[in-house]
Amino acid sequence: MNVIKRAKAPTPKFFKVLRNIGLALAAVGGTILAAPIALPVVLTSIGGYLAVAGGVISAVSQLTTTTGKVDATQ
Repeated sequence: MNVIKRAKAPTPKFFKVLRNIGLALAAVGGTILAAPIALPVVLTSIGGYLAVAGGVISAVSQLTTTTGKVDATQ
């Protein structure tokens, strides 16, 4: 199964919820990074980590499918 088919395949409910949480984390991180005021370095670092973690969680959750067959050769 290639990436395009995998992204279009049905996603389990748990991973849909996890994807939405990841999108929210990425949005919060992006908001912290794009704040129009000067923030302490610690908050800016946390914002960057939130944005990256949210993006990774969302991407992995989106590519999880509900196929019942497990095949390690593909």
